[in-house]
Parts: sequence; C-alpha cells; structure tokens
Amino acid sequence: MRVVGGSVRGQKLLVVPGQGTRPILDRVKNSLFDILRPRISGMDMLDLFAGSGSVGVEALSQGAASCTFIDLAYKAVATIKKNLASTGLADRAEVLHADAFDYLNGTKKSFDLIYVAPPQYRNLWSEAMSHLDKRPELLRLSPAESTADRSTGQVIVQIHPKEYRSLGLANILETRQKRYGNTLLVFFERTEASPPGES
Repeated sequence: MRVVGGSVRGQKLLVVPGQGTRPILDRVKNSLFDILRPRISGMDMLDLFAGSGSVGVEALSQGAASCTFIDLAYKAVATIKKNLASTGLADRAEVLHADAFDYLNGTKKSFDLIYVAPPQYRNLWSEAMSHLDKRPELLRLSPAESTADRSTGQVIVQIHPKEYRSLGLANILETRQKRYGNTLLVFFERTEASPPGES
C-alpha cells in the first residue's frame, strides 16, 4: 500500500496488523482521487473508521488542509500515527482513539469530506449514515450568491457491494456509485433542504 499522488507520492504505508480492517486497494484509491481532485485543495476531512489512515493520508498529500482520523482500535491509531510520521504530514492531522458514533454525536466541527469505511458486514456504514442524517451540519455548506455555485459537504462510503441497501435519508442525498470489483463507493451530499447548523 502506498500514496498514489501528491506531495509524498510513492511513499509506502503500513497496514494495521491483523484482519480487523479492509485497506483500500491502490487502484481504487487512485480512481477515487481522480474524482475528488477538483475539490480536494484546502478541504477539511474526517476519516471515520480510519484503519491505517490511507485515505486521509492521501487527501493530505494531494492538498487537503486537514484530516481528523478516528478509530477505536489501538493498533489502528498507532499505525495512523506511524504513517503520518513517515510521510511528514502529521502537522495537518488529528488522530483520535474514539468510537465513531460517539464522535459524530459530540463533535462541533464540520467537514468538506467524510470518508466512511467500517469493518464489513456489521451494518456500521448505515448506522453512520443515520447519525450523519440527524446531524447534517457536520457537512459544510459553502456560501455562494447562487445555488448553482454553492458546494456542499460530501460523504463517501466504502463497502462490499453485497452490503448496499437504499437508506431513504431525510437530509443527505445519495448522488452516485462507483464499483471496482469487490469495492463499492457510494457518494452522498447534504441536501439544500437540510436544517441549518454550524458550518
């Protein structure tokens, strides 16, 4: 596993020991960041269920302003910190040993991008989306003179295709999907009708 683009392109990354995480394949990560590249510069990101931190590290390498990494496993937190140290990106990162749902319920921050890649087949992705639907203010809305020029915070979920189901959320809208073999990326955005909150 490596960084596929940006300031530390080619840097190898450690994976979390054991079988508790599902690292994103480099080819999937490359395709993901081809999609994200037009909007990634200067964004604030949340890497939820961060694992090795590969996606957040990639975002920092490619121009994100900051990334908050959340994971409940001590081995994952240790691996994230090692990867940030080896890439020299720790100064723009916050690494928290925390429960993802407790964090979503309690944080006062808002983000331009939230990446959700929990362990497979535990329905954790839909639970995370339910929490975000109740707190849409965690996704930033950028002010603009016209609705057409306004950008909205985005959630990207990484799951196995068999895990997918339609969620019927009130304040967050599914916008598209991209499938790469056994990896499905599902893209969501905050809707214009969602309640105003801190941003």
